[in-house]
Amino acid sequence: MILRHPHPEFAAQPRRAAGTRVRRPARSACTAYNSPVIDAATLANLHLRLAAALAPPRLAYRPFWVERHAVGWIDAMRAARLATFADVFEVRDDGISFDTGIDRAPERSAALADVASALAAAGELTPWRDERYAVAPAFGAPPLFLLERAAARFFGIHTYAAHVNGLVAGTDDTALWFARRSPDKAIDAGLLDNLVGGGIAAGTGVLGTVIKEAWEEAGLPAPLARRAIPTGVVDICREQFDGLQRETIFVHDLWLPADFVPSAVDGEVVEHRRVPLPAAAALIAEPTGPDVVTADASLVVLDCLMRHGAILPDAPEYLPLAALRHPPLTIPRPR
Repeated sequence: MILRHPHPEFAAQPRRAAGTRVRRPARSACTAYNSPVIDAATLANLHLRLAAALAPPRLAYRPFWVERHAVGWIDAMRAARLATFADVFEVRDDGISFDTGIDRAPERSAALADVASALAAAGELTPWRDERYAVAPAFGAPPLFLLERAAARFFGIHTYAAHVNGLVAGTDDTALWFARRSPDKAIDAGLLDNLVGGGIAAGTGVLGTVIKEAWEEAGLPAPLARRAIPTGVVDICREQFDGLQRETIFVHDLWLPADFVPSAVDGEVVEHRRVPLPAAAALIAEPTGPDVVTADASLVVLDCLMRHGAILPDAPEYLPLAALRHPPLTIPRPR
């Protein structure tokens, strides 16, 4: 299989003895090298695990309407809870909207801050982050309101994140860095994760999030973090214990020097692990145990494996796995 990375410092490689695999300069100043193909049994387990972890929603959800945009999706139980905030929401069978008079972004944000605080005090949200997401009709559009991150899934809003695959070129194979989340994290505590990953907060773009999270979670200085290459997006739409997760992840590849060792700065990561790509595939296929990888990070790693040719297109699981990266975003509605 051919894997490529674009950094010229990896381009010049010494000659090796006959019979060994050699990284040779490729076109466009890229370096090509071989990587083992992921075996069929691992691919079958990987598809089984991720198809279950990323299964589409089954409950019925009511749209949360703001200025004719369905910006959120709320299940019946949570809709009934929002009906208790009669001075903020109008809750109907066909949807939820703000009460008359709450018709501008500042008023909506203030009203939702009060609602989120009340929900948090009642133990109905995950731990408070004191970080707000911008909720808009499209990514980057002027926000219709801001919402505390802990309430994002309760309201089923579309969130955005930026993740980075930390890759290292080797003579015979590529290695991939994982990070273990702190046991004190609000979500997915103690699980393995991508080297870098974080939600895109209001007022922060994709690159800004990459630079910030790269320093906090891996000790990557900004000049090195800026080398992260945007490679596309993956999407998630699934039911979670705290509501509906609808998220688009901006995926990046970052080729790191072989002697670089990540080190967390902010305490949100407690361990880093570097493994070859076949071992990375085995990790994201594990549904239980001490080394489970978050579903979000597993999807990002799957995307990396597919893009870099570690999963062959004619493998039986190739198309089903590829489909997991961009699931249908249709939300079931009440009948």
